[in-house]
Amino acid sequence: QVQLAESGGGLVQAGGSLTLSCEASGRPFSSYAMGWFRQAPGKEREFVAGISRSGRNTVYTASMKGRFTVSRENARNMVYLQMNSLKPEDTAVYYCAADISASVVDVFTKRYEYEYWGQGTQVTVSS
Repeated sequence: QVQLAESGGGLVQAGGSLTLSCEASGRPFSSYAMGWFRQAPGKEREFVAGISRSGRNTVYTASMKGRFTVSRENARNMVYLQMNSLKPEDTAVYYCAADISASVVDVFTKRYEYEYWGQGTQVTVSS
């Protein structure tokens, strides 16, 4: 089992940047494929980005590719989401997610593929 704790959310103006962090505790972090999701008010939780166990492979939702970068530091049990050129429509609660993966290269993109979730961190982008 793993516990996840996000941090780094806040209020930022459109065009600005934020970096979200997610710290994992519990089982060896390198056993988990990691992902970021977000949920805006009144909307479904949606996939943002995912990263494989090794960190070698990443996947992004098309609207975020080129603006967001997911990375991880297995030695520090950390995963990050660097967000640039933020837009008001990026306003949401952002969640870190994890699941055990037998593969070092697979990236999970579906909500049901992740068993463990953090509590979320609010990101608000003002226009």
